[in-house]
Amino acid sequence: MPRYEYRCRTCGDTFELSRPMAESSAPAACPAGHDDTVKLLSTVAVAGSAPAPAPRASGGGGGGGGCSGGGCCG
Repeated sequence: MPRYEYRCRTCGDTFELSRPMAESSAPAACPAGHDDTVKLLSTVAVAGSAPAPAPRASGGGGGGGGCSGGGCCG
C-alpha cells in the first residue's frame, strides 16, 4: 500500500499515511486532530542493479558514423 506525506497547516507537523491509491486525495487529519492539511509531493527513488552505461567515445575515431581519415570524407 502506498505511503503519502502530508503537512498540517495549523501546527506545521509533517506525517505519513498508508492508504489505497483510490483514497490518495481524500482529506487527512493530522495526528494532533487538525483538519487543515495538505498532501506533499514526494520524490520516488528508483534503484536498480544494472551497471551504468560506459561513456561514448567522442571525436572522429572508431565506430559509428565519424570520418576516421580513410578518405571517406570528400
